[in-house]
Amino acid sequence: MSTSTTMIAAVLKTYDAPFEIGPVARPEPDAGQVLVRIKASGVNPLDAKIHAGEATHARHPLPAILGIDLAGRVETVGPGVTTFRPGDEVYGMTGGVGGLQGSLAEYAAVDADLLALKPANISMREAAALPLIFITAWEGLVDRASVHAGQKVLIQGAGGVGHIAIQIAVALGAEVFAVDSSAKAEFISGLGATPIDYKTRTVEDYVAEHTGGAGFDVVYDTVGGATLDTSFKAVRRFGHVVSCLGWGTHALAPLSFRAATYSGVFTLLPILSGEGRAHHGEILREATRLVEAGQVIPQLDPRRFSLDQALLAHQAIKDRSARGKLVIEIG
Repeated sequence: MSTSTTMIAAVLKTYDAPFEIGPVARPEPDAGQVLVRIKASGVNPLDAKIHAGEATHARHPLPAILGIDLAGRVETVGPGVTTFRPGDEVYGMTGGVGGLQGSLAEYAAVDADLLALKPANISMREAAALPLIFITAWEGLVDRASVHAGQKVLIQGAGGVGHIAIQIAVALGAEVFAVDSSAKAEFISGLGATPIDYKTRTVEDYVAEHTGGAGFDVVYDTVGGATLDTSFKAVRRFGHVVSCLGWGTHALAPLSFRAATYSGVFTLLPILSGEGRAHHGEILREATRLVEAGQVIPQLDPRRFSLDQALLAHQAIKDRSARGKLVIEIG
């Protein structure tokens, strides 16, 4: 166990500027917290938006250590923590928003409720890619829509959240369809879903072909904007639409005329509010179960980034060159 009172971290002092890499005070765990030696930090589009100063809803004031997702080993546990012990390999969505220290650092003191034991069959790098996207997918499909075997589920978008949502829905026994470009058709098929090319097929086309015109039992929109409006037309009568990007102004008439329901997913809420944090740990335990069963596998971009290359990883998000989740390796 390290006895140093400092650690190396990437600190953002000005929006859209390079990170300053250097020593900062090492945190100590309070009651209910564990100190994690961070091995890998997942990079999400939200991290890049916070870096650019475009995510006021994340409420992360500067100077700040960014990084929402982490994977690492428990170094020490604070008072009252009985669920983890030093040496445990863990992962979670633990900070980088709401003024909480993020994972672009060697250590973080985090709420034990937000953590779960890392799947034994994947690397730290793979584990760090999972928390935000798995939690977001699970909250939509399971907590909001109660997806179950025999249903027809449509996933709008096969990106970070989308490709995990496909795998969860397949694992739950649903018949799954996913809308994206033709370039992702083989990838989507490999996940167990039927691909639909949004550039060549209208919503009327694929609703007719795959549901006989009735619509899908559940539609999960991971894209937002006009795609959410399309989702309202794709759902069946008395069905359910979920979105993790339900911002903006939308016409609800297509949804209302189907007597369908809508739910929004705001994955940051437990971290920002303090309410429901233990459920995030519960969801990640489900993630561990599915990953260890081979039913969920995260797609990672093959590029490797170290802490001093964090800005390059963020740039890859901004220029849309990422082909899978990006991860920064810390130690």
